[in-house]
Amino acid sequence: METQAHPPPDAHWAAGRQHGDHWQHTFPRPTAAQRPALACTAVGMRPLHLPQAPRVFDHHVALVVLTGSGWLSWGGREPVDVVAPVLLRLPPGTEHSYGPRTADWSECYAGFTGTALAAHGENGHPDDIVTRLSSAGPVRRAVRKLATVCDETEPHFASFAAVGLQEFLATLRRGRAGPGRHVPTVLERFAEAAVLPISVPEHSRRLALPRDDLRDAVGRAVGCSPKEFILTTRLNLAKDLLATTGLTVAAVARRVGYLDQGYFTRLFTKRVGTPPSSFRLRHARPS
Repeated sequence: METQAHPPPDAHWAAGRQHGDHWQHTFPRPTAAQRPALACTAVGMRPLHLPQAPRVFDHHVALVVLTGSGWLSWGGREPVDVVAPVLLRLPPGTEHSYGPRTADWSECYAGFTGTALAAHGENGHPDDIVTRLSSAGPVRRAVRKLATVCDETEPHFASFAAVGLQEFLATLRRGRAGPGRHVPTVLERFAEAAVLPISVPEHSRRLALPRDDLRDAVGRAVGCSPKEFILTTRLNLAKDLLATTGLTVAAVARRVGYLDQGYFTRLFTKRVGTPPSSFRLRHARPS
């Protein structure tokens, strides 16, 4: 039997998302017919005061303990100690429970599902359940950005969420503690270069990857074309800059690759459903 990944959405979700460290939201689940590459099911940040009762999810949850220490049990195993910063991968179909041992415990999480999870390494193997992280800061920022870019009322919500999740999962991969340097994937390198004023064929040459292979890699990972990936990556960055900085709209446009503020404003309004200035008023929060 499935139980929710967290309590029902807070009525003050928007204010909490913008200004506090205790907020949460769930999103409509994709239907079986839709079969998205990546879909966000939940995102949140909160302190935890009581142990969580055993439960089973029907979707993946990446839960990061930001501060404090506690315990985790899954699949009938004895509890293991977890000390922040640490990633807990909670796969679907596996009973688990966890709780704090210190009063300073806090956590953030993202729930997700989709056909592309194998490409992102979300396999749920026991050895991958608990992963030490080198720092909580990048994950804290990444989950807040994910919350900012995901809004089910927007006309292109599915694309924004898929690309936002790809970035969130990449942040988790980069954040692993221990020996060995993280080697960026093709998609991570593509995302980093998305603001450059170059064409898809030029991106393909920079990545030393044939255009068909680049198209297939992006399609498998996030379910869109390379051109759509560039556009959505740029607008997700624009959303985050509008929410967390005092940059002018013209400056935000330049940061994400558009020299023409008017064009950027028209494009943002069409894709997001509201002008940049209105988006800022709704989502502004400290960086």
